[in-house]
Formats: sequence, C-alpha cells, structure tokens
Amino acid sequence: MKENKPMSTSALDEVTLSTQPIFEGRIISLQVDTVRLPDGKTATREVVRHPGAVAVLALRDGKMLVVDQFRQPMGRCEIEIPAGKLEPGEDPYAAAVRELEEETGYRCGEIKLLQSFYTSPGFADELIHLYVTEDLVIGEMAPDEDEFLEVSEITLEEAYRYIQETRISDAKTIMAVYAWHLYTITGTFGG
Repeated sequence: MKENKPMSTSALDEVTLSTQPIFEGRIISLQVDTVRLPDGKTATREVVRHPGAVAVLALRDGKMLVVDQFRQPMGRCEIEIPAGKLEPGEDPYAAAVRELEEETGYRCGEIKLLQSFYTSPGFADELIHLYVTEDLVIGEMAPDEDEFLEVSEITLEEAYRYIQETRISDAKTIMAVYAWHLYTITGTFGG
C-alpha cells in the first residue's frame, strides 16, 4: 500500500511529459521519464518503482533480533533487521507482523510504527515502514523458498561494532540501531 504523494506547488516541481517502461521484474520495475524542468527545458529521469517494504526492530531481553543473509548486489552476507516487501494491496502493519514471524520465528503482540521513509528518492520510490516491538513470543520460521538466513540476537554494543565492521551497512538497520540507542537513553521511541 503506497502512501499518497502530497501535492506539491513548489517552483522546483518537474512535470512528467512521458514515461518509457524499460523493465518489469518480480520486485522492481524501471522506467525513464521525460520531464519539463522549472526553467522550461527537458531532461530524463531514470526511476525504479518498488511496491514498498516493512522492517521490524524487534527487541527481546535487551537484545535486537537480526538475520544474516547473502545479498547478491553486495556479493556478501549482511546482518539486518527482519524485513520484506509489501504484497500488492497489503497493509504495512500486517506485513510487518508476517515478515517478523517468517524470518525469525517470533510472533508479536503489540507492534508500533516508528517511521516511514524513502530509501533513495533520487531514483527510487521504495517506501519502508519501520516498526518496533518488544512483545515477542516464539513461533515458527517460514522463510520464502529462495530465502536462506540465520537468526540471532545482538546487544547494542555488538550492533555498533557490526556497523563499524560494515557487517551492518543498510540504512534501515542502522536507523533501527540509532532508534534503539535513543530508546535506551530516553526510555521512548518518540512520537
């Protein structure tokens, strides 16, 4: 479920004149838009369309649940918080609950939206909804058939060490670690 785009009336707005589809994949599509710039000239914009995703900062006994999995674009394993793409028409809340259990085997009771953010708005429309939960009950993992991962629990100190070692290097997980750190200092996730 995509968020509605706010109507912009900025003098910086670009007007889309045409769209040329380039690629339609299982997860993303690529298009090239021709736009009119604020000065009247035209330019092209390469745009990656993505259905959106969810991620979950899951805390259990002072530790964060993470998954370690191979990431083909990086050519290596990456430690991340549980996450996954939205299915067509899927509510982000339901997707977060689903992804947490599929990837870690934990079910959650209460889960709260921390923030929704775009991963790279210069070329992609992927919107990630980051949730947090401390209300966890062990269930059963059910990863996708092409998904191989290991689940572990790490301390805040380990999370920062993994960031320094680039074992954690994705934005959603780094943002989750910072939110968790703020929580340990203030006792709140804000909002």
